Amino acid sequence: MGQLIWIAAYPKSGTTWLRAFLNNYIRDLPAPYDVNSPKDLSTGESGASLYRAFDPRPASRYSIADVQRMRPLVHRQLAAENKGLFFVKTHNALLTVEGVSLVTPEVTSGAIYIMRDPRDVAISYSHHLGRSIDEVIRFMADPEAATGGTDAKVYERLSSWSAHVHFWTRHPNPRLHVMRYEDMVAAPAESFGAVVRFLGHEPAAARLARAVEFSSFDVLRRQEGEHGFSERPVESAAPFFRVGQVGQWRTRLTEGQKATVEKDHAALMKKWKYL
Repeated sequence: MGQLIWIAAYPKSGTTWLRAFLNNYIRDLPAPYDVNSPKDLSTGESGASLYRAFDPRPASRYSIADVQRMRPLVHRQLAAENKGLFFVKTHNALLTVEGVSLVTPEVTSGAIYIMRDPRDVAISYSHHLGRSIDEVIRFMADPEAATGGTDAKVYERLSSWSAHVHFWTRHPNPRLHVMRYEDMVAAPAESFGAVVRFLGHEPAAARLARAVEFSSFDVLRRQEGEHGFSERPVESAAPFFRVGQVGQWRTRLTEGQKATVEKDHAALMKKWKYL
């Protein structure tokens, strides 16, 4: 049986980018890895198809209790089907719901947690959901915030942006690697190299540089433009790989929107040097 390494983040914080890097680095291919290729090194844990193996009904009919009953079964199945380390994306907060952990401890080897400035998250997430920035700012402050419950995605409990960051990062330990989206943009070789070290290897310089280049935002955006992206929600009109910039909030948010986000998340933003 394999062991799962969680790639965890609040939505629109860089999980797909990190998964692209890991595929490019581990495979060490001569050309960029296709983000639409079969997910034999990583997958998401909320895809409804994983749960239908345990309950054949349309996933939109699952209750939260149904999903939580099946969630550890899905996690154990992922570990059983994959040898060695297997990377699993989750947007769940590190919480217990219906008496069941959203992350199953006994099949967990470790976790990589990515955070992003919530002011930029609000902009990117509003495009992703097709909802106004004000709506998304309110959603990001809601401790009960959740997504899924469709035939494509099961229930995911996000909680607020602050709670998400807090619960994932409050207990530093050697099995948890925390990184910031802003550092991934500013110094990708150093940031991604630290991930390779977390996985127990000293990164080879040429291999690291090639993997960083092959998983760059421009490459990912070009692949989506040419072939689409299988993980983009059908209801989203915006490209999944839209801009990938840091600091959009400075010109895209109103003064009132900036103040609201900074008030809602002041403590965690100060802790992680966003204020």
